[in-house]
Amino acid sequence: MRRAFPRLVVSATHKSAGKTSVTAGLLSAIASRGMKVQPFKKGPDFIDPMWLSAASGIQCRNLDNFMFGWGSLEALFKSSASSADLSIIEGNKGLHDSADAEGEGSGANLARRLQAPVVMVLDASGTTRGIAPLLLGYKMFEPDINIAGVILNKVASGRHESKLRAVLEKYCDVEILGSIRRTDEMEILERHLGLVPIKEDESLASMLDGLRRHVSYAVDIDKVLEIANSAPPMEYEPDVAPKHQSARRARIGVVMDSAFTFYYPENLEALADAGAELVPFDAMSRQSLPKGLDALYVGGGFPEVKMAELQANATLRAEIRNAVEDGMPVHAECGGLIYLSKSVCHGGRRAEMVGALDCDVVINEKPKGHGYMVLETTGASPWMKAGTKIKAHEFHYGEVVNLRRGEFAFKVARGTGINGKDDGLVYKNVTASFAHLHHLSAPDWARDFVAFAERTAFGSSTRELVLAGRQ
Repeated sequence: MRRAFPRLVVSATHKSAGKTSVTAGLLSAIASRGMKVQPFKKGPDFIDPMWLSAASGIQCRNLDNFMFGWGSLEALFKSSASSADLSIIEGNKGLHDSADAEGEGSGANLARRLQAPVVMVLDASGTTRGIAPLLLGYKMFEPDINIAGVILNKVASGRHESKLRAVLEKYCDVEILGSIRRTDEMEILERHLGLVPIKEDESLASMLDGLRRHVSYAVDIDKVLEIANSAPPMEYEPDVAPKHQSARRARIGVVMDSAFTFYYPENLEALADAGAELVPFDAMSRQSLPKGLDALYVGGGFPEVKMAELQANATLRAEIRNAVEDGMPVHAECGGLIYLSKSVCHGGRRAEMVGALDCDVVINEKPKGHGYMVLETTGASPWMKAGTKIKAHEFHYGEVVNLRRGEFAFKVARGTGINGKDDGLVYKNVTASFAHLHHLSAPDWARDFVAFAERTAFGSSTRELVLAGRQ
């Protein structure tokens, strides 16, 4: 059947034009009207989705055709959007930017595949009449892309705005939805991996109110809603079959705090669907592991920013190290790899980490690995069979040094990983990589990890007695 999915893509001519600030402001402004607006983020990303989730009050979902394939991407979009009043998809980089010359991975192609109108955020810094040929070029480059409106951003003054409006109205035949003045309240803080995660500092949440106020004042929200509602209906067959959920088979601790915030919701959902009871805990404040855990999942984040607090919790670090030695299954990604190492060095400082892996990590000033990855499993990971191809991504400044032991779970066909050809350091029942996996590109991962955790039965009374004897 066909049904309406009101939707639009927010894009720009280049990165750092203010897309995330404007998108978050739009989401918050629309949600404040009592509407349910589903946020999406194009491409692999953890930080921008945190802001979009907080702004809308709904979990943001990533849409990535390289990792998922178009079929899975469209299914995820429809299932997530089906219960919302409308959906807003934030692009990445510029509208037509793509790693390939044909634009397969561009935001424009995503808009084309989802038949979504595009709202362009135009960075007006230092430009007047020149904004017209810039926009005309974007409209003419792929004329089948419906650029339905523009939002002027970082406008210097009322005089500047008047000049911009005059030239766009004369040459570009495009709806001007609003004009946002340059102000610190519209600038989300950035650092080496992009925006600062909103979950890292509770005070950052106050910025959302400023974004909402500025966007509500400067942008015609009713016209934005009209554009979203102009998107054509899509084919949709709702899943009416009752979802089968496996009986709870394993308790998996998930390190969730202001140092470890990078988790795709689909990964957590897949673990739960496979029978895991997820037990979140804070690695800085909690002095011991939750009782009866069968495995650990340590996601990415910024442990180097919180390294003093992580080092201070020596009791928990020692317990995790002992649990690893006793065979607890652990899946760790990027920040998790750093945490399990012996130490991390960053900004001239050094801090002791868990010490389960016989290596150290140095945080460099420039990225060591950035972009998509293509991996092949080696069979060294205790829950991954050999020969499986996985598409993933990495974005890290970390470099593994002083590595003295360990096998690797992945051969790297594309990307950097740990040493340019390998990733996924394996020690006992630990697999720790710079690669970030996603359930839609590694659908067996969650099921196999939960099954392995069940087989090891680490949370059994015998194992707990062993740990208790050490405390």
